[in-house]
Amino acid sequence: MIKIVSSDNKIKMSELKKIAEEMFDILVKGVVDIEKEILVIGGELHSDEEALLLENGSKHENLWGINLYPDEKENFIEFGSVINIKPSLGNKSRDIEDPEIKEKIKKIVEKLVINDLL
Repeated sequence: MIKIVSSDNKIKMSELKKIAEEMFDILVKGVVDIEKEILVIGGELHSDEEALLLENGSKHENLWGINLYPDEKENFIEFGSVINIKPSLGNKSRDIEDPEIKEKIKKIVEKLVINDLL
């Protein structure tokens, strides 16, 4: 089940963990719109989540694929996805190469995911 997470509709870490266990055991795929500051999770593929955002008015250049690991504290966010290959924006690999974009994503995820597993 694909879900849009926003400042009006945040997600708890416990719910994220449940989604991970149901889908891929240890991770949840997500796509962040760094302009609108929203996150889509729960798709089988990053491209499914990307398509939903594009249908809802997001711009391709603002969409970045990540993986979230609810059980990890140090490496909670992985910045790798095929949708991140954007040569026209200078990103030629699956990993997000721009440190500023990574930092924006970290801040957005921190705002949208409530850690209730303390």
